[in-house]
Amino acid sequence: MTAYIESFLPLFVAMNLPGVLPIFMGLTDGMSKQARRKLVFQASSTAFAVAMLILFAGDVIFQTMGITVNDLRVGGGLILLVLSITDLIFSDFRQRAPDDDEDVETSIGIVPIGIPLTMGPAAITTILVSQQSFGYLPTSVSLFTNLALITIGFLYGPGLLEKLGASTAKAVAKVTSLFLAAIAVAMIRTGILGMI
Repeated sequence: MTAYIESFLPLFVAMNLPGVLPIFMGLTDGMSKQARRKLVFQASSTAFAVAMLILFAGDVIFQTMGITVNDLRVGGGLILLVLSITDLIFSDFRQRAPDDDEDVETSIGIVPIGIPLTMGPAAITTILVSQQSFGYLPTSVSLFTNLALITIGFLYGPGLLEKLGASTAKAVAKVTSLFLAAIAVAMIRTGILGMI
C-alpha cells in the first residue's frame, strides 16, 4: 500500500488539478456545458494515451532520442516556470474567445487542455520516475486515479468555482501559479544536480 500512496501523491501534485482548473475555466469560458463536457473527454483521452506511451515506452523513446530524465526535468521545469510567470503577470493571455467551430473546440481539447495542462512535463517526468521506483502496477493505479480526479474536477469544478465568485477563482489561480513556479524551480534544481 505504501508504494501506491508514494506513487499517487507526486503525480497528484504534478498534474496540479487546483492550478489547472482555473486555466481550464478560462479556456472554455462562454462554451456550453455540452461543448465543455466534450472537451473534458477529449483532454482526458489525449492525456491517457500520452501517459500510457510514456509509461510503457518512455525509456525506449528517451534512449532513442538520447535524453535523460534529468534533461526532461530541466526542460520541463523551464517550461513550467515560463508558464507560471506568464500566468502571474499576463493571466489574460490564456483567455480564448469561444468559437462554435468544431475543429477549434477539438484542438483546444487536445492542445493545450490535454497536453500540456493535464499531461505536462512534470507529470511525464513523475510517471517515468514512479515507474522506475515502484513498478508498473502502482504507477498505473495512481495514473488512473489521478486522471479520474482530473476528469471529475473538469466536469464539476467550474460550477463550484463559479458559485464562489470570479475573484475567488482568480485568487486560487494566482496562488497555484506561485506554487507552480516553486515546483518548476525545484525540478530545474533537481535536474541540474542529477546531471552533476
